[in-house]
Amino acid sequence: MKEFCTLDDFDVGGKTVILRVDINCPLNQGTLEIEDDNRIKQIMPTLRELNQKKAKVVIIAHQGRPGDWDFCSLESHAKILSKHLGKEVKYVDDLYGEKAIAAIRAMRPGDVLVLKNVRELACEQEKRSMEDHAQEEMVQVLSKVADIYVSDAFGAAHRAQCSLIGFQAVMPSAAGRLMEKELTALSTVFDDPARPCIFVLGGSKFSDSIKVIDRVLTKKIADKVILVGLSASAFLKAKGVDLGQDSEEILSKEFTPENLEAAKKLLAEKGENIILPVDVAVDQEGRRVDLDLTQLPNDYPIFDIGPRSVEKFRKVLATAGTIFMSGPAGVFEREEFALGTRELMKAAVESGAYTVIGGGHTVSASEKFGFYNKFSYVSTGGGALETYLLGKKMPVVEALRVSYLREEKCK
Repeated sequence: MKEFCTLDDFDVGGKTVILRVDINCPLNQGTLEIEDDNRIKQIMPTLRELNQKKAKVVIIAHQGRPGDWDFCSLESHAKILSKHLGKEVKYVDDLYGEKAIAAIRAMRPGDVLVLKNVRELACEQEKRSMEDHAQEEMVQVLSKVADIYVSDAFGAAHRAQCSLIGFQAVMPSAAGRLMEKELTALSTVFDDPARPCIFVLGGSKFSDSIKVIDRVLTKKIADKVILVGLSASAFLKAKGVDLGQDSEEILSKEFTPENLEAAKKLLAEKGENIILPVDVAVDQEGRRVDLDLTQLPNDYPIFDIGPRSVEKFRKVLATAGTIFMSGPAGVFEREEFALGTRELMKAAVESGAYTVIGGGHTVSASEKFGFYNKFSYVSTGGGALETYLLGKKMPVVEALRVSYLREEKCK
């Protein structure tokens, strides 16, 4: 059943469209120049379509947070948007004051305008309901000079902030092409995946991994979960493996007694579906040394999975119909510890399965090793993806659903 409108549901020609995007980019701390414009590239399909259909597009976005060094103007973002669009994208240093309204009213079909950093507003820092946010002056003013609101900020879809959920309460609203693609790709993995469905979870954060593993196995979303990175170390410890002082010290930042008990419970109840490494690689004074688990504890920190684990996991991935991967297998930034991450990605893209990856470090690794364009889908979400993985409601998606139901009742 359809849950929200898309661009297919509206005639945008000549209409003023408020387009909320997430183009919060990595910056150079010294110059504040954009170092990686991938997030800008991701919203280009939506922007190009609106532009080709002669919509008047008003972009709302953010960069950084107040007080942080990367909190700055969006003028440079507008210049990069101009480069990718092949035409001028104007910037106005105002959000809903006289300058902004005058600039919007002066727009012609096909024009694109970027408003100033929306996080300059206090209301953008507050978590409130869409009805409450709809009463904010920004929403009240801008909704009167626009016709349609388009949400394409999947990376911020887990936030209940004014520019993200307030407009849906008062305007016809749609998901942009990026938002639509993200939700379609994730629903393919979570709602009706081709079997077997294999999750590969790693990275440096494992407290949420325990909840994700429990959810995807309990709800039979995943058939097997392969653990790498600190998630694997945490479960090996829960299994009774003495990792060594350095490795356990790294774990201690997140590993609470509650997490330990939760991991033990999961292993007892669903251990046959949780696949752990059989060997690891440690950093022995700058050198990679591969060790079997029987050779632990060790005085050096674990920085990767070992070659036997790679082969074990490769065989599992070769049988998959769907693979979801989030979190690298080790410290892939160092070539000597890139083996696990690189080889698991290679196995995934060669498996013939529907493959989805997500998370900042995972995406960076896919680019580093040349696999980015070989995955079926690469998610732009960070916190939004974590929220989806945990099965929590996403405020932006819920707001789009409310808007859709309202529009349906009016027909």
